[in-house]
Amino acid sequence: MKRFTAVVPAGRFDPASVSDRVILDYDSRHRRRIVLYGEAGTVVLLDLSEAAHLRDGDALRGEDDSLVLVTAAPERLVEIRAGSQAELIRIAWHLGNRHLPTQLLPDALRIRADHVIEEMVRGLGGTVTAVEAPFDPEGGAYGHGAVHGHSHG
Repeated sequence: MKRFTAVVPAGRFDPASVSDRVILDYDSRHRRRIVLYGEAGTVVLLDLSEAAHLRDGDALRGEDDSLVLVTAAPERLVEIRAGSQAELIRIAWHLGNRHLPTQLLPDALRIRADHVIEEMVRGLGGTVTAVEAPFDPEGGAYGHGAVHGHSHG
């Protein structure tokens, strides 16, 4: 088992130097310490000093300077579209008000499938389409898509 203690952001390493790849869903990409298994057989002990959100295309750096690529796994999501930019922004506001991890696309939003939220979106005039895709939501003002720990009540 190799110990990996650093995250190298996407674009800041030579892709040719990657020795293996781990494919992780959104929840599995927010970790401090976990054992992962690479496609080529590398057993990775991720051992960071604090929890980090691993993004698609980042790399994990081992104590031996080896690199393992992080790839976001496809997940069951819904893609939200609206008739106008103003309607889409309004829907985005409602999703943010509920602290839902939301991926921003040029002309759409993606969230995890949730029938209650999907009905709310339809009620706001949006269209909802089921998709299988990697999920990489915005980090937000409080960092990495996590709920920020205060109430509004």
